[in-house]
Amino acid sequence: MANLRDIRRRIKSVKNTAQITRAMQLVAAAKMKKAQDQALAGREYADQLNQVLVNLKENVDEESHSLLERRDGEKTLTLVISTDKGLCGGLNANLLKLVRSEQNEHTTYATVGKKARIQLEKTGDEIKADFVVADPVAFSEARPIAKFLTEQFLDGSYDKIKVCFTNFVSTLTQTPHCSQLLPIEADKLAEKRDYEGVGKDVIKETDHASAMSNDYEFEPSPEVVLDTLLPQYLNFQIYQMILEARASEHSARMVSMKAATDNANNMIDDLTLDYNKLRQAAITAELLEITTAMKAME
Repeated sequence: MANLRDIRRRIKSVKNTAQITRAMQLVAAAKMKKAQDQALAGREYADQLNQVLVNLKENVDEESHSLLERRDGEKTLTLVISTDKGLCGGLNANLLKLVRSEQNEHTTYATVGKKARIQLEKTGDEIKADFVVADPVAFSEARPIAKFLTEQFLDGSYDKIKVCFTNFVSTLTQTPHCSQLLPIEADKLAEKRDYEGVGKDVIKETDHASAMSNDYEFEPSPEVVLDTLLPQYLNFQIYQMILEARASEHSARMVSMKAATDNANNMIDDLTLDYNKLRQAAITAELLEITTAMKAME
């Protein structure tokens, strides 16, 4: 049975741990707010960009552009966007579980974030490239990633390019998601790419009809405009996915650290109760000894 000194040491240790987790919770909360605002700010732009592409693809032959070309092969390059640090619950574990379910024997990986790279290296998977992205994320950091993925697709090294990341739904809910980046699926351009329920919501027919009711003129030609917009589309897709992953990371870490702080406080309460019981028992024992000794002297 633990003595009073041991319990005091445990209480002090748990209090120190609670202070650390509380500080980490506050830091994560501050970063979470910035990351959420950054992610939410890009969703409307993503939706508008998709609507432009919806209108544009009506004026060109979809199969004429190399980024829209569908291939029969199964060679796949998957970009996995994870976290650099831990202490964010099951965020990375759930993402890697989905990555494994999407894997085939021809899958190669590129990574953003140390956690995914370390796990994939442990299992012997081939990692084609590893990218480091700062926090907060700058749009310029997404361009090299999109350029690398595009080049791998255009030179025929891979038939498909996928991106797996954690989609931010709310502070308490983050869901892993895998999306095909290349070839761009023209029939899915009409989907709202705000990443909140990716692939479920589609631009309303009334909105689509209203947008198509105008007679657009493209200069110098629809093909040239499409050739300019599609790389921009890919850049922004990568950028938005990283933003969603970062917002999910900070949200999950804040929730995890809050749970850890609450558990530490509960443990402190339990240890304090045990300490008081043990101290009261020691005082009672001492009183009994004194009373017994006094009666023995009578």
